[in-house]
Amino acid sequence: MRDIQNDHDDRQIPIRQAGIKNLRYPIAVLDRENKLQHTVGTIGMSVDLPHNYKGTHMSRFVEILVELEGRISPRHLGSVLKTISKRFDSTTAHLELRFPYFIEKQAPVSMARSYMDYQCAFLAAYDRRRRPTLDLVLEVAVPVSTLCPCSKAISSHGAHNQRSTVTMRTRSRSLVWIEELVEIAEAEASSPLFALLKRADEKHVTESAYSRPRFAEDVARAVALRLKADRRITWFQVESENMESIHNHNAYATVIGGAART
Repeated sequence: MRDIQNDHDDRQIPIRQAGIKNLRYPIAVLDRENKLQHTVGTIGMSVDLPHNYKGTHMSRFVEILVELEGRISPRHLGSVLKTISKRFDSTTAHLELRFPYFIEKQAPVSMARSYMDYQCAFLAAYDRRRRPTLDLVLEVAVPVSTLCPCSKAISSHGAHNQRSTVTMRTRSRSLVWIEELVEIAEAEASSPLFALLKRADEKHVTESAYSRPRFAEDVARAVALRLKADRRITWFQVESENMESIHNHNAYATVIGGAART
């Protein structure tokens, strides 16, 4: 059968990335407590396409995923991207893998157990012209609670508080667990979140948050200091975003540190 993708294209325009996006696929990721955690990944895979080729072979991306048998980890991503590059005879390859990651938590007073979900991603790029050839970023988004220091200072009764998200992206020279980043974000916010709270827990969480007021800027700086102190981490970006409860806009702060990949 004729292979249209291999037809010649005479427009002289190379394509930086061509591939597939938003493919949902069962995966298993490394879990600090249970070794492996099964979840569902939303996957994007792409390669560069030379100017003289009409298209890329989309089915090959899914074939490579099938060969992996659902096992994904930072250790595997380099070889996965090399396989993609070799299979497509491409110079570069990219893989974006987003997934919910679940951690069992205990309520602070009742010790009731429940699961929290955290949105995570591996953002991986391979370029056979560069050294090192692999660039890998781990992204973890952690929902937390923040209480406004200004509101507390000027109010005689209470202070406005809101749900916030701390998003961390890191490059590292050795494994950094998802759980470690979650713990850092939760420790530097006014309070962590829980799926299940009894009345005694709710009282504890409310009072704890009131005693630890934090601006978005405070959280971003505090998390950045923790990441900067970790010798495994070579680069990081911290985003702190508050879904303001008394405004129709969000409050936002970001910090970038470490050596950027050039």
